[in-house]
Amino acid sequence: MNEILDVIIVGAGSAGLAALREVRKYTQRFVIINDGPWGTVCARVGCMPSKALIEAANAFHRRGTFEEFGIRGGDQLMLDIPAVLRRVRRLRDDFVASTVKTTEELGERAISGHVHLLAPDRLEVNGEELRAHKIIIATGSRPIVPAPWNALGDRLLTTDTLFEQETLPARMAVLGMGPIGAEMAQALSRLGIQVVAFGGSQAIAGLTDPQVIAVTTDLLGSEFSLHLGEKAELSRVGEGVQVRAGKTDVMVDCVLAALGRRPNIDNLGLETLGVPLDEHGMPPVNPGTMQVANLPVFMAGDANDQAPLLHEAADEGYIAGLNATRPNSICFTRRTPLAIVFADPNIAVVGSRFQALDPAKILVGEVHFDRQGRARAGQRNKGIQRLYADALSGQLLGAEMCAPAGEHMAHLLALAIDRSLTVQQLLRLPFYHPVLEEGLRTALRALAVQLPAVNQSDLSMCGAFNTEALD
Repeated sequence: MNEILDVIIVGAGSAGLAALREVRKYTQRFVIINDGPWGTVCARVGCMPSKALIEAANAFHRRGTFEEFGIRGGDQLMLDIPAVLRRVRRLRDDFVASTVKTTEELGERAISGHVHLLAPDRLEVNGEELRAHKIIIATGSRPIVPAPWNALGDRLLTTDTLFEQETLPARMAVLGMGPIGAEMAQALSRLGIQVVAFGGSQAIAGLTDPQVIAVTTDLLGSEFSLHLGEKAELSRVGEGVQVRAGKTDVMVDCVLAALGRRPNIDNLGLETLGVPLDEHGMPPVNPGTMQVANLPVFMAGDANDQAPLLHEAADEGYIAGLNATRPNSICFTRRTPLAIVFADPNIAVVGSRFQALDPAKILVGEVHFDRQGRARAGQRNKGIQRLYADALSGQLLGAEMCAPAGEHMAHLLALAIDRSLTVQQLLRLPFYHPVLEEGLRTALRALAVQLPAVNQSDLSMCGAFNTEALD
């Protein structure tokens, strides 16, 4: 290919496809190159198959509430794990097909192969040199697996291989209790597998608020064996794996590595860009433009290791795609931070994390869901939600929670933070009865009483009934 292209997109994941959508609006002089399977990490091995597994696990786990509801015979239900995994793969294949369709129609402009950068405007793929005015790097990420763990062979699983299993063993260890580890440890346990989970720190699922961490740890630890704050050592013993961490020493059938994901930037040739790389080999990337330094190169999605979440990757792909077709880059204001872990109860962090705030300048409103009316009616009455507001203005700044319907309340709070709403303004919203969001209102009221009084005619001053059935 002798022509100078307008844009080369390296990577066809969520960020790469979002970039492609924008680039195609302005030029047909582009190619998109992908190394490995097409179809995005999210659809193949990430968000979608994991949620299909979680839904099956939660559906089976629900049988434990039947007796209290007056439904008899729940103890006779059985789970067909091979059938569960077949459904996961069937749904996964459908999700993948929908993403692959985007690139199948591109013909020669969709290239399979490993890229090596030669300069900010040149790269090599499959022995051929390509040139372009702009290059977008969206190479995604892969599971982190410490090199010594590879000695475990087929006894080591990652999210890249978990969903390919025909069945699952009786005993599993989950290593890493970040968002992925928390989700998978609980789901596997609810599928009837004996799970032992290990986390290297006392934190869990991306939370930073000590009180939310404590409640989350207790809730998850009541479902499976959970060990935090100890580094695990693994060794293969016969057909099993021995896991040692502190005073804990267990034998399992296999291990799920859930230590997070690493950007796919190895052997990419980033050193040829002529800009300083950090200790992880990462160049400087502007989060508002996705531009690498002042080069005609953009880096989006998991590849830049800034916010490895699908909605962020899609936004970054959009920004990179738009800026790669313009003479000058536009700097975008990013969305309110939002991260959700699909454990039960849902775990979520919205806006500013507790750890990032100055305790002397904020107020905290808290609610426990143990006695919340709608939660009790549905046997979902567990968890905690903590809201953070500016001590002077009452503006909502952030929240951390492990709460029923947390995934939905987190979106409401993200909108409120994005609009710079105050606690009083949020309390003017209607709260239907009975809904789980009434728990959110309780936390807002706990904040409101710490703030200066507003006009007595303001609806935000409506207090609680102090009656469980109504509050």
